[in-house]
Amino acid sequence: MSPVKDHPLRYDLANELHARPFPSMGANGRVAFLALKREANAASRDKTEDRNALLALLDRMGSPHPAAGATHYFGPLGRYTLKWEQHTEFVTYTIFCDQISERAFDQSEFDVFPSDWLSSLSDKRITSALIRVEKAPTESQISDNLANWFVPESLAVSRVLDDGAIVASDFTVDETGHQKFAIFVAPETGERRLGRIVQRLCEIETYKAMSMLGFFRCKQMGIELAEIDAQLFQVMEAMSNTSQKPEDTLHLLLKLSTELEHLLAVSAFRFGATKAYKAIVDERIMVLREQRFQGRQTFYEFMMRRYEPAMRTVMSTETRLQAMADRAMRAGDLLRTQVDVERSAQNQALLESMDKRSDMQLRLQETVEGLSVVAISYYAVSLVSYLFYPLAETLSVSKGMITAVLTLPVVVAVWMMVRQIRKKMGHPPTSNDGS
Repeated sequence: MSPVKDHPLRYDLANELHARPFPSMGANGRVAFLALKREANAASRDKTEDRNALLALLDRMGSPHPAAGATHYFGPLGRYTLKWEQHTEFVTYTIFCDQISERAFDQSEFDVFPSDWLSSLSDKRITSALIRVEKAPTESQISDNLANWFVPESLAVSRVLDDGAIVASDFTVDETGHQKFAIFVAPETGERRLGRIVQRLCEIETYKAMSMLGFFRCKQMGIELAEIDAQLFQVMEAMSNTSQKPEDTLHLLLKLSTELEHLLAVSAFRFGATKAYKAIVDERIMVLREQRFQGRQTFYEFMMRRYEPAMRTVMSTETRLQAMADRAMRAGDLLRTQVDVERSAQNQALLESMDKRSDMQLRLQETVEGLSVVAISYYAVSLVSYLFYPLAETLSVSKGMITAVLTLPVVVAVWMMVRQIRKKMGHPPTSNDGS
């Protein structure tokens, strides 16, 4: 026993790499494939419903249940073999049959899924496929089969895995509602290698369909983005119009920014998922190591012509949306700066106006204080004069002389009193105070 302590997740991390083994199948057989997805909010769905649907299918055939919490199952389903996988947004069912039907891609091949079980499912079909696996006949027979089974305009055919097999599909939904794939197996190709080919084809079809969800999301957003872009252009023009109030323009710009941020938020997962799914499609095609068959287009060439433009549309829409959000943010910053500058100018004008009013109030105060000195002096001189009038006869002077003599000292006394009061109140001396 090693003294080294294991991390609690060590075995889970190691086993995760082996949780989804490749299937194996013989050279003559058929495969029915079904991928299901919740119509909305698939990533946050209750995944116990996926397991319940699987158990209902297994119970119909008396098959064993997977372990609790399992996201993968590979085991018997009556006289067939079932491979079930649970993914972030979807769940897949792949049923392998070791018998080949005389009529290629007959609708009855999908009857391995009970019709009442299919109708009970709450998830929607995102794609389904019938895969025909047979030993490779002559090239002329393969050409005849391809002409009879597939649409020539979109047919893609390749030799894969160093001539291990020839795979073909037109990637169209036929009248029965399924995609069709044909695999012509070389005699030396083993069951495990054939199982990997089948698995790759199922993954290419599934992830192609899932990534196309991003393309149709972009088409839905197209009109809305065009309207926002036009309004954003009008806002940019209004910013250079001096007669337009910046506050009104800023409110409209904030509304547009909010709409753009909302679009970014609701589309972020879909854009990210589309990138991931596209990368898987590209990788799965690459590992097939395609070689051209009779000058026909390969899977890679089909994807370059039909699939890549849609994916570039998704990437360009994401870039456009982000650029519009950034442009709206920059315009908002400019408008806020303009509003701040105008408000600063208004505040400066207001401060200047307040300075003028303060100066006027100061002058008015000085005037009132001067008048108050005169009024107080007038009454003070009168009172003091009355006090000294009895001395007029004694001093042999008139009352007017006494008043004249007393006026200057009284006025000076009143002025000094007012000045002292202002000092105590904390007011600076005014120019009338002689300071």
